[in-house]
Amino acid sequence: MTANSRETTADVLKVAVVNDYEIIVRGVAAMLADHDSVEVVELDSDLPVARPVDVVLYDAFAMPSIEESDVVDLVDRANVGTVVLYTWRANPETVAQARSRGLGGVIVKGEPVATLVQLLHDAHDGKFVTSAHVEKAPPKGQPAARHWPGKDEGLTAREAEVVGLITQGLSNQEIAERMFVSINSIKSYIRAAYRTMGVTSRSQAVLWGVEKGLAPERIRVLLDGDEAPAEIV
Repeated sequence: MTANSRETTADVLKVAVVNDYEIIVRGVAAMLADHDSVEVVELDSDLPVARPVDVVLYDAFAMPSIEESDVVDLVDRANVGTVVLYTWRANPETVAQARSRGLGGVIVKGEPVATLVQLLHDAHDGKFVTSAHVEKAPPKGQPAARHWPGKDEGLTAREAEVVGLITQGLSNQEIAERMFVSINSIKSYIRAAYRTMGVTSRSQAVLWGVEKGLAPERIRVLLDGDEAPAEIV
């Protein structure tokens, strides 16, 4: 047992990690792997959670909005204890919306992993959890989640998220609202991403995104060595 372990196995949380991108959920699971007080038992990309779990950690990478995503549906599933949103940025409106829709909290990426684990336990205990970084830019330095679609092609995490939202058909204004940044910042991300991608138009960017895994994908991985069919069950 590591120093981050709880004293009894009864305290070990069963966690499902959910996002529309397989590389994202695998990266978050890898980040939690060294913490014995949580056990990631399922990874879902664009599919509902199949197993009974204490907490769903919903990574908001390239998520259009709370209302337009399937995160709210997860709250009502009988096999899910609570749902926590994991995002680059959050403001009071996002937190209020998450609370009103029955989520267990909003955690900003960049928190130390030990803090993330503690917040997941707090959410499971019935507390509505929020990151200390709500209303602020995420902490500087290496992001907690080190894997994202487009990373190997040279995109930063923020550029990749913008391209992912473009691939889903969102406008620049919609992306700016989703990511809590100005329209000019979004345009800067797009220009930088296009240079890296070698494209000059939005239609080319969509095709590139689909080819490079920036379009949502459907897969479920049950972490006992079994992988379920990529279909809703």
